[in-house]
Amino acid sequence: MSTHRRTYSADDPEAALKYAIRHFEDDHVQIVEGVIALMRRSWDHESSVSSIRSQTGPVVGRLGCISGSGDLDLPGSLNWYVPDVAVVPEELAKGAGALLPDQTLLIVEVTSDSDGDTDRIVKRRRYAEYGAPLYLLVDRQERSGTLFSEPGESGYTRTDGPHPFGTAVHLPAPFDLELDTSEF
Repeated sequence: MSTHRRTYSADDPEAALKYAIRHFEDDHVQIVEGVIALMRRSWDHESSVSSIRSQTGPVVGRLGCISGSGDLDLPGSLNWYVPDVAVVPEELAKGAGALLPDQTLLIVEVTSDSDGDTDRIVKRRRYAEYGAPLYLLVDRQERSGTLFSEPGESGYTRTDGPHPFGTAVHLPAPFDLELDTSEF
């Protein structure tokens, strides 16, 4: 009896690692600086994510966008992120396996006890480097929200916050929305 195994050969570690992550059985897996990270989200975490989606939903629809947690590739690096929320134009999302951070209108990460520094430091730097126009960090440990904008190679050049929970965070154009943080 012969068994046929599908194999993948790559001289490029980035290609091999990203191939493996796309074929992993669990949908909640990302690569952060070359390390495969399984994502386990608590209901408390999901409550914050749900509040953000509910508040931004009407504007997202008017913009012809969708809000989700689809894959984001960072080509040329050993990173493959699954943000808590990403707002992307609907036409880009259809048929796409992964998008690039600069194809988003907004990326939101909600910290967890186990990976807060990843969201605060690593992802903030990488999202800026890859041109994500707006990055909202909802820091549940610090109980604050911070909006980063105007990305560049050395990071975001504009920071609005941290705003303590209970204080509105303004999402600028194209959203022009005051995000209520009291439920985070």
